[in-house]
Amino acid sequence: MFENRIGKGKPMKKLSLILLAIVVGVLLSATHANAQSDKITPTNSWLKLGLNAGVPVGNASNYSNFVLGLDLKGQFLETGHVGIGLTTGYNQYFGKDGYSGFGTIPAGAFIRIYPRSQGFFIGSDVGYSFLTGADGATGGVYIKPQLGFHNYSWNVFAFYNGIFRSDYNGGTISSVGIGATYNIRFTK
Repeated sequence: MFENRIGKGKPMKKLSLILLAIVVGVLLSATHANAQSDKITPTNSWLKLGLNAGVPVGNASNYSNFVLGLDLKGQFLETGHVGIGLTTGYNQYFGKDGYSGFGTIPAGAFIRIYPRSQGFFIGSDVGYSFLTGADGATGGVYIKPQLGFHNYSWNVFAFYNGIFRSDYNGGTISSVGIGATYNIRFTK
């Protein structure tokens, strides 16, 4: 069974929930403060569409050898240096050694820190990731910290993605990889 192939991940559950609460709190306070003075415009908001590829690490590497995914994000640039938004997508974990592959669908929020208008950035996605194609398995809280380079149109980054499951045989599903997103700007 799928649940028995993944190691325990309960120690990280509390940390993940705390990080999720912090990110949601920051997003809500920033959105509330900003709603008083700014509106969403083509210059401060856009969609990000991208691809990512990675390799499973930890126990996930026992049953999968490659992960390929799509990213869709809606970003609001809170200030010239902080972006916040919502994120979703799909990641396919390809099976190996007779194991079936499975997918994950993240639903979360993100924050990005851009020290300059072009250059390095740091950020993280946090939310819940649903599992698909894995009989009897559920999803879990996920965190996806990223470090990368950005310019007006592109973000290229390295990431760690950890899904912390808390069901009966829950465990962490982890991967590391690289990705890129393209900024699709709204027009007036």
